[in-house]
Amino acid sequence: MVETRGITKSFGSLKVLKGIDLSIREKEIVAIVGPSGVGKTTLLQIIGTLDRPQSGKLIVNGVDPFRLNDKDRAAFRNRHIGFVFQFHHLLPEFTALENVMIPHLIKIRNYSAAEKKSKELLHFLRLTDRMHHKPSELSGGEKQRVAVARALINNPTVILADEPSGSLDSKNKDELHDLFFELRKVMGQTFVIVTHDEQLASLADRIIHMKDGIITA
Repeated sequence: MVETRGITKSFGSLKVLKGIDLSIREKEIVAIVGPSGVGKTTLLQIIGTLDRPQSGKLIVNGVDPFRLNDKDRAAFRNRHIGFVFQFHHLLPEFTALENVMIPHLIKIRNYSAAEKKSKELLHFLRLTDRMHHKPSELSGGEKQRVAVARALINNPTVILADEPSGSLDSKNKDELHDLFFELRKVMGQTFVIVTHDEQLASLADRIIHMKDGIITA
């Protein structure tokens, strides 16, 4: 499903990743934990093809995306990788529905099909009555569920979540955690989650501990 082999990454003289070997299985929920600055987010960005490693190999669904040119790699990312960030990154000028539609429009360029699928996802995520609201009109929990719908819209191989519950209160945090496991059950979704949230990490199928740019356990 997702595999890294000997991934390294440096920023100037600072070695952030020092040889990461990691395998993620289909339908698995994996939490990556560790102190700030150990390379968790950098590793997630490389798995998401947003950044290149210095050395090593990434395989996603049988493909090494770093062997593709920039255009093909962007298309691969759009089809195979969904992202959920701590602060949503929704486009403020668009409604919830339009935010969810955008990745699918890039993929298929069919407005009616993208709208239909986006409405189905927002209904599933209990956002039917909020789909025509802009992000400024949504609560923090609602914005994060819109971000999850956007991540799901292209049926990705894996969803990468970077501190997804970090900005939420306890109630919305619990609802988001439950949602991840519901999506795995209903849609067979795979998640890799970087988190400081011990409760979320404890629920994962597997916890990957990082320290000083390496996996320690």
